[in-house]
Amino acid sequence: MTDSLPLLLRAARGESVERPPVWMMRQAGRYMKIYRDLRDRYPSFRERSENPDLSYEISMQPFHAFEPDGVILFSDILTPLPGMGIDFDIVESKGPLINEPIRNIHQVNALNALNPKESLPFVGEVLTRLRKSVGNKATVLGFVGAPWTLAAYVVEGKSSKNYAVIKAMAFKEPELLHKLLDHFAISIANYLKYQIDSGAQVVQMFDSWAGQLSPIDYEKFAAPYQKKVVELLKSSHPDTPIILYISGSAGVLERMGQTGVDIVSLDWTVDMAEGCSRLPDNIGIQGNVDPGLLFGSPEVIKGRIIDTVLKAKGRKHILNLGHGILPGTPEENARVFFETGKNVNELISKA
Repeated sequence: MTDSLPLLLRAARGESVERPPVWMMRQAGRYMKIYRDLRDRYPSFRERSENPDLSYEISMQPFHAFEPDGVILFSDILTPLPGMGIDFDIVESKGPLINEPIRNIHQVNALNALNPKESLPFVGEVLTRLRKSVGNKATVLGFVGAPWTLAAYVVEGKSSKNYAVIKAMAFKEPELLHKLLDHFAISIANYLKYQIDSGAQVVQMFDSWAGQLSPIDYEKFAAPYQKKVVELLKSSHPDTPIILYISGSAGVLERMGQTGVDIVSLDWTVDMAEGCSRLPDNIGIQGNVDPGLLFGSPEVIKGRIIDTVLKAKGRKHILNLGHGILPGTPEENARVFFETGKNVNELISKA
């Protein structure tokens, strides 16, 4: 019986549900004191994300605290890179650093095909444990970085403000970039299949940097490889819902809806009603409360959640932020977000 399945999974599949499910991007992390205490004991991000006991513990921290409808694997979009022969580190306050940025065809040709079972066994272990722990009380979410964003990191070598290096490659050596993007699309599809086989019930693809592309270049360098990931995954796992998130996506929103994904996650710069009107009815919507709002008063937070849910009424909707929760967000305000989401129907009826 489908009623025994968790709420978020049912909603993501387009079933009629009693309320919008609620979870939060980056819900496991720096805003929680319990996480910061653990980080002090284990300062290496890669250790925290690649040690299955630590990753499992961190993934479960927000579930123990707030019982969201989704529990997402604590990991990073760059985690599969070493399995392809690309080493990286994540430095606190600086972000990811690629030890040897990819800049030529010889480096691309030397990349390994990703075998996630072999190079990422800790991911499979954590997802299996999460699924066993939460049962039907929550949906287990997996995630990956999309090909364009992964390419941007490995070509730039670090986070960027202007993306000049990868854009230079796109416009001077497009064949080189397309070969890299295709390699990532195949690898990421295999990684998603492994996550689903290990216990993920819904998966999200983050193309965080695709919002920095013009629409014409999004069509050339991001959308085709998002589509390829979706097609490869759906060929073997047709019933697993796929969410696509892009930060700064207002200019490419309609194009996101044409990639084959089941749900588009809106950032907070798009009004929810306008976002719904710009996407086909069969596409679900996730989002899109401004994460900065969680520094406000409980009344303001509640009011904005109600507004968001009302504007998405009649659509397949998953309540979330429009980006990851910000460091320094009061934990009590995160609690307000989750509790308001769970009680939103009652609050709307009283309004």
